[in-house]
Amino acid sequence: MAEPGGAEKLSADEQPLSHPASQPPASHDDATVETAEEAVEPPEADINELCRDMFSKMSCYLTGELIATSEDYKLLENMNKLTCLKYMEMKDIAGNISRNLKDLNKKYASLQPYLEQINQIEEQVASLENSAYKLDAYSKRLEAKFKKLEKR
Repeated sequence: MAEPGGAEKLSADEQPLSHPASQPPASHDDATVETAEEAVEPPEADINELCRDMFSKMSCYLTGELIATSEDYKLLENMNKLTCLKYMEMKDIAGNISRNLKDLNKKYASLQPYLEQINQIEEQVASLENSAYKLDAYSKRLEAKFKKLEKR
């Protein structure tokens, strides 16, 4: 509200706050002390609430991290179990292959005399074939001589 002289009159709530330096140092009234206490108290209440909120959220975060780590370890444990099962299967397969290989080696050892006989027969057949070629060549020469003698 404007005063007739051009100066405005402010209500008690709208009065500008004076700085402590502008007040004389000897005047400490109770209102100034209460105002100072009121200004300090709400931030403390807010800080306490913010701290509670921070600790609550930190607790949720850490709980989440621990649960995630726990789940990672469970997954790793399951993977290790599956790997163990696969290695057991591979061990069984390798054992079967080993037994089959031993059986094959025994069979081969039992067939070895027969294989040697086959090699000997093959050598004898080759020798007999060579003899047959020689005999054939000799019979052709003999036939040629006989035909030569017949013509005379």
